[in-house]
Amino acid sequence: MSGTAPGSTPKHRLNPGKLLLSKWTAAQPQNREKHFLVSQLFCDEQGQVLQVELQAVLSRRCQRLDWRALEDAMTWHLGWK
Repeated sequence: MSGTAPGSTPKHRLNPGKLLLSKWTAAQPQNREKHFLVSQLFCDEQGQVLQVELQAVLSRRCQRLDWRALEDAMTWHLGWK
């Protein structure tokens, strides 16, 4: 059993506090940007991680997104593949 309900999107179990400098691979690369590094965490006043900044290794372009978006295994793969 995979632990994922039928018809639902598979998810990674992540600890948002350990995302800084983690490596990610885009499942569907765009503009040849496939590998990314979490370069910054954005937190609220209580220190809870809200968003991350992903930096493309190839172009150094940065994008900011909700850290929970990385839990979607159909969009992001943990590590560089």
